[in-house]
Amino acid sequence: MTNSLTLAKAELEKRNATLVLYDGKEWIFSLERGIKPLLLLYEQRKDLSAFVAADKVIGKAAAFLYILLGIKEIYANVISEGTLCVFADYGISVEYEHKSRLISNRQNTDICPMEKAVLHITTPQEAYQAILKKYRELCLKS
Repeated sequence: MTNSLTLAKAELEKRNATLVLYDGKEWIFSLERGIKPLLLLYEQRKDLSAFVAADKVIGKAAAFLYILLGIKEIYANVISEGTLCVFADYGISVEYEHKSRLISNRQNTDICPMEKAVLHITTPQEAYQAILKKYRELCLKS
């Protein structure tokens, strides 16, 4: 684990954040759950390739967004097996505390809807379209 990732991991815990990005100079924090912060960052089209990421929970949907964002080194408290495969396929370095077969929804009654939306998807752009579609569906329900 690089020094930047160690610092990002420490800030994740210290701030009780859900997401921390760090490039050695600039910090980006989020307290929002789910993939919303990653979607917003991707839609800003900001170059984040110099950043590392520390995240509470990373499922396969988030993995594809990290790839689209250009992040190359990531720490997760919880990560799914499918996510590890995606990161390996794209050469992303990852450290984690706990591995689960799949990421569950917030009620622990089923698979996370975002994880389910990309379960059989293998490319970041295809995943992005599926994530947007599911995200919009979920926003309309709430």
